[in-house]
Amino acid sequence: MIFKNVCFYNELFEKEVADIEVENGVIKSIGVLQGEGRDMSGMLALPGFVDIHIHGAAGGDCSDASSESLDKISACLAKRGVTSFCATTMTLGSETLEKIVKTVRSYKGRESGAKIAGINLEGPFIAMSKKGAQNPAFVRPGTAEEFDALYEASGGLVKLITIAPEAFDSDEFIRHASKKCSVSLGHTAANAAQAQRAFDLGARHATHLYNAMTPMTHREAGVAGTALDNEQVFCEIICDGGHVCPAVLRNTFRMLGEDRACVISDSMRAAGLGEGEYELGGQSVFVRPGGRYAVLEDGTIAASISNVFDEFKNLLSFGVDFRAALKSCTINPARAIGAEGEIGSIAPGKAADIVFTGEGLDIREVYINGKRI
Repeated sequence: MIFKNVCFYNELFEKEVADIEVENGVIKSIGVLQGEGRDMSGMLALPGFVDIHIHGAAGGDCSDASSESLDKISACLAKRGVTSFCATTMTLGSETLEKIVKTVRSYKGRESGAKIAGINLEGPFIAMSKKGAQNPAFVRPGTAEEFDALYEASGGLVKLITIAPEAFDSDEFIRHASKKCSVSLGHTAANAAQAQRAFDLGARHATHLYNAMTPMTHREAGVAGTALDNEQVFCEIICDGGHVCPAVLRNTFRMLGEDRACVISDSMRAAGLGEGEYELGGQSVFVRPGGRYAVLEDGTIAASISNVFDEFKNLLSFGVDFRAALKSCTINPARAIGAEGEIGSIAPGKAADIVFTGEGLDIREVYINGKRI
């Protein structure tokens, strides 16, 4: 299959026009190509978007530990330009988590839409004081043994794990786990020194920056400021306009530059469904009329109901540079989980995951592994 006259963003994230040949689900070549093909003039081609932190959508939740729920999420994301995702768990019991990761492992390869790129363990080794919407009944100290059991049960699919480094004796845990996946700081009350030590030991990620972590002030950098200050650390950001205000988003992107921000949805099963009462990690959450996110009964922010493509457009409307916004939704999250050789940009040898839009960034067609969804 050849797409002709494609206006797209290449692997350097510069706009160009060329033909793109796809073979066996992979981009074979890009250039002025011989042969018949489909004329894509008038559309813009973007790399398939990558969401490395998503709990659910369309009524399904990764923590349901069911292929049916994963299929709902996969199909929903594909319609919204997200072609790869990390199935994300909540703070739950060890047996439940093992069941979830085994389900994701067995489901991978049978997706109806967006592909499983890995598993993101959000907890359970977090700080009670920063639990947010995580279930306090399952918060516990981290152990290498429990992590290894989950990693093995997942078949190596665990790509991220969120911990609070101050909540337990975490030095050896970080050294150990960071050899197998990216260790992220989140749901943490750590001070700047504790956060810096975790980064020095091998942590390389920050979970939903600013939310459920110690803030940056003019006298104490906190986790947020320390993450921003470490150039090797990727920072997740929820860009629904509610979790982080537009002015802070603009400033954050200025600090992070083009290569360190990872836009995430952190969405739950209510995404795409509207107002009502839903379940998240064994707790009731609510989407109020006109709400931009789900909340616990006491009003605590629980999760997003957005998606990465809509957040991309939010960033543009907030004044964030197009190139920085696009990279934060595609190649940066792919790099954060070590998948940049397969997904995240339009380049020969990579999966043919392409989103064609109109001039107004309305999604026209979505291709995953060269197949139109």
